[in-house]
Parts: sequence; C-alpha cells; structure tokens
Amino acid sequence: MEVKQPQPPTDRVSSLQSLLATVVIAVFIITFVVQAFQIPSDSMEETLLVGDYLLVDKVRYGGGKASDLAMPYRPVQHKDIIVFKYPMDPRQYFVKRVVGVPGDRVRLLNRRVYVNGIPLEEPYVRYIGRVHDEFRDEFPQVDSPVPDLDAGWSLQMKKLVEDGQLIVPEGSYFVMGDNRDDSRDSRYWGFVPQENIVGRPLLIYWSVREASPDLPLSPTAGDRLFHFAYAITHLFQITRWNRAFRLVH
Repeated sequence: MEVKQPQPPTDRVSSLQSLLATVVIAVFIITFVVQAFQIPSDSMEETLLVGDYLLVDKVRYGGGKASDLAMPYRPVQHKDIIVFKYPMDPRQYFVKRVVGVPGDRVRLLNRRVYVNGIPLEEPYVRYIGRVHDEFRDEFPQVDSPVPDLDAGWSLQMKKLVEDGQLIVPEGSYFVMGDNRDDSRDSRYWGFVPQENIVGRPLLIYWSVREASPDLPLSPTAGDRLFHFAYAITHLFQITRWNRAFRLVH
C-alpha cells in the first residue's frame, strides 16, 4: 500500500491561494471581458446560425468615458456585428450588424442599402424570398401601415426622415440582420442606444444543430428531459464541427 506524507500546512495554503486567484481571474474575465451567448433565431444567417454558441468581447468599444482613452478601444463602425440589450425589453439580448452610425443618412432602395447616398457592399447579406415588401425593402416609408412596426418608433421615425433618408441621431445606431427578409431590426423598432451595446461576437466556440424534434408549445418536464438526454447521447452527431472555434466577421 502506498503511503503519502501529509501535505505541509504552508503548501495547502499556497494551493488554496492559487485556486482562489484562478477563480477571481475567471470571474473577472466573465464579468468584464467576455460573455457567452447562444444564437436563438435565424435573423443573422448565414453569418450566425441557430445553435451557434458565442464568446462576446465586452471591452472592444469601451464605456464612453474619458478613461477609455488609455485603453485600446475603438468606436462602433459600419458593418460591425454587435450584441446589445433590446431597446424594447433590455432583459433580452439581440445580435445584428451596424448599418448606420451617428450622423448617417440611411435608406433602402429595392433592398439595396444606401448610407449618405453611397450603396453599401454587403456580400454577407442573405435573401430568402422574392416577394417585395414596400416597407422592408424601400425603407423608410413613413406612410405605410405595417403590422410589426412599433408605434413609438413610427412617430419618431417621421421626425427623422429628410429627403427620403433616415438621419441617425447622436449616441444611436441603426442595425439590421444579415437575413434581410426575416429580421425584425431597426426598421421595425428603432435605434440601438450606445449604452445598450454589450460588445461584439468574437468566436463561435461551439455550434449544434437541432438535437431532436421541436418541443411542444407547452413542454412537460419529461419532454425537456428527453430533449436533454438525446442531445447528450448524440453530442458528436449534432455538433457542427466545421463551425467550432470560428472567428466571427
């Protein structure tokens, strides 16, 4: 039988200190540096897919304070993908692409996005249908009745449209999903305030396709348990290995 000498008290204290330091560093990173998110909808396809798990860089854009000048932050730019608190319900997090920054004049003509009169090159954009929608594809249309349009945003938008272009106010951003025909974005509910921006997606660390048939509208505990068990036992098959550890652009 192997006999081990008892660990000296000083060694145990040192190990405990190392463990606590590791925990503190991990908590700091999760709280201030990166945060994990899951993509729940298809509004950013094909850039981000339902089932992608992201690490989000929370320090990229800074906090808008004077102390930010000492850090390697940069302002939000056109075509950046951002994670933000949904202005209509800050408990929810959305991910979209920045189309307009403060001072920009934005419009859509036959689905094509123009910023300050110049068409954007958007190779990442996806269209899923050919049905033309006057509001969605010819934005802004301030006189068109739209079922999904937020009433408050409808009133605000009318005040910010000039010569058929929407003017992005200071401290706000106009965002859209890459899946343009199936994205409820700034066209429908308005701007993203600077303070709502959490960060930018940095890395897809895992991606999984639908593990089993959709849960019913009112799933029981047994339904959830079956869904979880299926995912665990079929982990290798349902993982999109070609998307794991992919940088987000």
